[in-house]
Amino acid sequence: MKKAIRCAAALLAGAGASAAMAQSNVTVYGLVDTGLVYTTNVNAAGGNMTKMPSLTGSFPSRVGFRGTEDLGGGLQAVFTLETGLSLDTGAMGQGNRIFGRQASVGLKGAFGTVTLGRQINMTYLAMIKADVLGPNLFAIGSIDAYLPNARSDNAVGYLGNFNNFVVGATYSTGRDASAAGGPAATNCPGEVAGNSKACRQVTGLFGYEVPEYGLNVSYDILYGNTGAAAGLTSSSNSDKRITVNGYLKVGQAKIGAGVVDRSTSAVTGLSESDLYYLGLSYPVTPLATFDVQVARRDTKRSASDVSMLVGRMTYFLSKRTAVYGAIGRMKNSGTSAVALDAGGTVGAGMTQNGVMAGLRHHF
Repeated sequence: MKKAIRCAAALLAGAGASAAMAQSNVTVYGLVDTGLVYTTNVNAAGGNMTKMPSLTGSFPSRVGFRGTEDLGGGLQAVFTLETGLSLDTGAMGQGNRIFGRQASVGLKGAFGTVTLGRQINMTYLAMIKADVLGPNLFAIGSIDAYLPNARSDNAVGYLGNFNNFVVGATYSTGRDASAAGGPAATNCPGEVAGNSKACRQVTGLFGYEVPEYGLNVSYDILYGNTGAAAGLTSSSNSDKRITVNGYLKVGQAKIGAGVVDRSTSAVTGLSESDLYYLGLSYPVTPLATFDVQVARRDTKRSASDVSMLVGRMTYFLSKRTAVYGAIGRMKNSGTSAVALDAGGTVGAGMTQNGVMAGLRHHF
């Protein structure tokens, strides 16, 4: 009897170890990116500044863990844990959260992927292929800080690709529990008894993508609650964005363009704007890529508009390491005070010029 038990235990242990080795996979990855930036007119007195930025270089720095487990029948368990880093000080990003960039678990199969937790939402995914600069320090994220930080706490997400048609959605019971999670923080944790709209967020995506071209549209609405940022101090207040984004390959070049229609109903009233962008990415050599982008935000019923022009050159020292440099110009009109560098400052109504250079490595 004892011998039989020992044999059965050995068989179970061996089967468990074999299953773990055959079916599970965990990847550790990361990106470290920083440099120096010089900008003009950082205050009303016209002062200039040289600094090492906290938020991003050409990409925000991060360390992450991504895993899958094969459950059989084409079904997988998946998870992502990703923390943001500020290389200038070594601090964690997104309001000093351990896994502020992403923290989700889900199931993936032929039906698509369903995820639960803090995750990137559909506004970010809709723009990622059309925005040639991405979350660069000088980019459209300087005009609308939410765009490169479009994440949702407490969210259920879905994403599927069927014969090149892409569909996705997220539903959050409370978008952002932090008041200090960077420029897109909302201090709107939600999940309030008796108020199902408090801090709720819904995003959706529909698109068609092939390597040569693609078009995506997205919808994103966030409701407020007591104490929330940007005047969204009631669940009757909302911030809504509708985007249309497309890209086209012409030879080696990629052209990307889009529009972000925004409508904010806050305690201060209704504000509406349209943000247009157009960019070109071109590999001038096998090791060097040039990107250029123009953008304009038209604020309706206001003279406080803003225009941006940015050029960037990236040179790859290897597949993982690159150096880059960029120049940019942000023109503010009226009382607009949009800084060229994400998270920076500028005097109201002033035009800001800037240059930056940095080093990026991913692993």
